[in-house]
Amino acid sequence: HSSPLPASIIPEVDVCKSDPWDLPGDSDQQEERFFFSTREIKYPNGNRSNRATQSGYWKATGLDKQIMGANQVGLVGIKKTLVFYKGKPPTGSRTDWIMHEYRLATTQPTQGLEKWVLCKIFLKKRGNYKDEKKNVPVFYDFLATPKVKTSSSSSSGSSGITEESSTNC
Repeated sequence: HSSPLPASIIPEVDVCKSDPWDLPGDSDQQEERFFFSTREIKYPNGNRSNRATQSGYWKATGLDKQIMGANQVGLVGIKKTLVFYKGKPPTGSRTDWIMHEYRLATTQPTQGLEKWVLCKIFLKKRGNYKDEKKNVPVFYDFLATPKVKTSSSSSSGSSGITEESSTNC
């Protein structure tokens, strides 16, 4: 049986209205922070999100990744990667702040309703070549299926959700 997630575990924050260093939590102590947020539509008849903050903006980078259900059956979600830029577009300067935005894949339009997303925000670590391997941020994808070798084909209770291909969504 499933239980609701305690509200204090992942706070609701409008991450696209706040600079990443001003978000709740201790960015010096926590390597990654998670927030539930809504996507504010930039234009009334458009699909683009407004991601401008006081000091800069979040810019999507790369292709969206599809998150597939168990046994690669059915699209369950989309992962978008964004980078924070200081300044105004298009002349802002790139920072090391990264956001992974997870949203459910829906087939029904939600006109007039804000769409909820789960955001993971972290500061990408940089180092010299020798330290590069130990400074790579660790990413625990809560939606990924653990890769466990078993002789049985029965389900072990995992979510059965994996990250699959890249698409332009």
